[in-house]
Amino acid sequence: MNALTLDMIIQAIILIGVLITAYLTIRFRDLLAATLMSAAMSLLLSLEFYMLHAPDVAIAEAAVGAGVVTALVVYGIAKTERWEVER
Repeated sequence: MNALTLDMIIQAIILIGVLITAYLTIRFRDLLAATLMSAAMSLLLSLEFYMLHAPDVAIAEAAVGAGVVTALVVYGIAKTERWEVER
């Protein structure tokens, strides 16, 4: 097995993880759990950017997507209700 094939397998696993965390972000009724899934998706995307040889984009995605945005959303959830209201 050459390195190119191994790299493609790892990227496919990461992208499947991105799809799973995106789906879970949409499906969770608990807003805090959805926020944590969104942060996990952002971290997986930052890992994918790093594997695509874009470390500057990976650092920005990790800092902004998983860090600042998650902190702001968690702060907003703390000021409101944690569970989504069923209609």
